[in-house]
Amino acid sequence: MRKLPEVEEARSIMTQGMEWGVWKWITEKKRVRVVADQATDALNAAEMKVKEAWPEELKLAYDAVVDGEFSKGKKRKASSGNGVNADLVKLAREVREADVVAEQCRLDAEDTFAEADRKMSTELARQGARKALERYDLHEKAIRRAEAAGRGK
Repeated sequence: MRKLPEVEEARSIMTQGMEWGVWKWITEKKRVRVVADQATDALNAAEMKVKEAWPEELKLAYDAVVDGEFSKGKKRKASSGNGVNADLVKLAREVREADVVAEQCRLDAEDTFAEADRKMSTELARQGARKALERYDLHEKAIRRAEAAGRGK
C-alpha cells in the first residue's frame, strides 16, 4: 500500500495536536475534523479499490463472512458448505476482523474527541489524537491484509 497524502497530513496534524493547549484545540478543531474526515475517505477509497480487484470467489467469501455476522442478529459461521472455498473464507474472515478492529478504533477516537469537546479537555483531545493515529495504522494494516488476501496469502 502506498502512503496516502490525506493520511499523512492527518498524522501530522494529530501529532502536532498532542502538544496543543486548550485554546489551540478550540481554534483548530474544525480543521482537525476536516483533515480526519479526508483521511478516512482516502483510506476507505483505497480499501474499496483493493477489494474491487479481488477475484470473484474471494468477494463471495467476504460477503458470506459479513452476511454471517449480520444474519438475523446472530453470528453464523461461513463455511465451505455454502459453496465457498474454506481457505478463501479463512482469508476473508481475517480481513473482516482487521476491518472491524480498525472501525472500532475509529469510533473510539471520535467518541473521545466528542467528549473532549464537551468537557473542553486538552488531555482527552490528546487521547483522541493518539487513538486517531492508532486508527490510521490499523486501517492501513487492514488494507495490507486485504491486498495480501487478494494475492491468496
